[in-house]
Amino acid sequence: MSRRPLSWLPIDPYILALVATVALAALFPASGAAAEAVGGVSTGAIALLLFLYGARLSTREALDGLRHWRLHVTVLAATFVVFPLLGLVAKGLVPSVLTPALYGGLLFLCLVPSTIQSSIAFTSIARGNVPAAICAGSFSSLAGIVLTPLLAALLLGGSAGGFSADSLVRIVAQLLVPFLAGQVLRRWVGGFLTRHKKVLGYVDRGSILLVVYTAFSDGMVQGVWHQVTPARLAALLGVEAVLLAVMLALTWYGAGRLGFGREDRIAIQFAGSKKSLAAGLPMASVLFGAHASLAVLPLMLFHQMQLMVCAVIAKRRANDPVPEQPAPGPRPAEPARR
Repeated sequence: MSRRPLSWLPIDPYILALVATVALAALFPASGAAAEAVGGVSTGAIALLLFLYGARLSTREALDGLRHWRLHVTVLAATFVVFPLLGLVAKGLVPSVLTPALYGGLLFLCLVPSTIQSSIAFTSIARGNVPAAICAGSFSSLAGIVLTPLLAALLLGGSAGGFSADSLVRIVAQLLVPFLAGQVLRRWVGGFLTRHKKVLGYVDRGSILLVVYTAFSDGMVQGVWHQVTPARLAALLGVEAVLLAVMLALTWYGAGRLGFGREDRIAIQFAGSKKSLAAGLPMASVLFGAHASLAVLPLMLFHQMQLMVCAVIAKRRANDPVPEQPAPGPRPAEPARR
């Protein structure tokens, strides 16, 4: 069987696209009227992405998923309790390892919700509980619309200078309203989206690339990249590698100690250890304003790291031996006919 082009690469081609987008923003940053136009297009793309997510998730499937409430509470606790606590612990690395600005971005990444699409994809590859991953990622994204800005106001303080009641309204309008609209219109558009699943993937990735270009263009115009040295970037990568390793271990072994089975542990690990670039970028643009590009740098690096590491873990989990069901015993002999 032939392999897909570039499937042998250790780096996902989409990660290469993200790097190319950052390079494009560095060489040809949008400014003035062009920046306003690109910003408007990226905002519309994110709204369309959330609309498609809402239209894809079956309301009945979401309600059925609520019955697995222990799994969802575990994922939410990992996302909005354990991650922020680890982010607060990392404050001890300032200023010797991280600058205050980079630490603000690291703490912000600890506050954003989990992913949906990649959590589902990796859970499926590893032969885990896919319906649970769908619901867990969706519930985390919805909870993050409110919890992320509130936690940012509480923990980041003046760093998230753009936070206010108006900021919360803007985040809800940009993320929650399109999702709910997709739920309402699902009965009319759900069938079309099911038949064209690739559309959601293209919109997902394309919208993130647009938001990345917008944020990094603004950073180039503002000149914030002069604040980051290669040594500081290397230190940030090391800190994020430790953070990801700790969360992967806690979600896997912690779920086992809580009594979850193999399939549920896989869903918990992938949904509870990841952070959403699609949700985090628009929130950062609202909360941090002109400094959003530097604030989302840790999130971008963590996103790429989690994709590469989780891809390896998912492939290994797929090869795990599954306990065999006991073979049925021999059928009793039929009595001889007389």
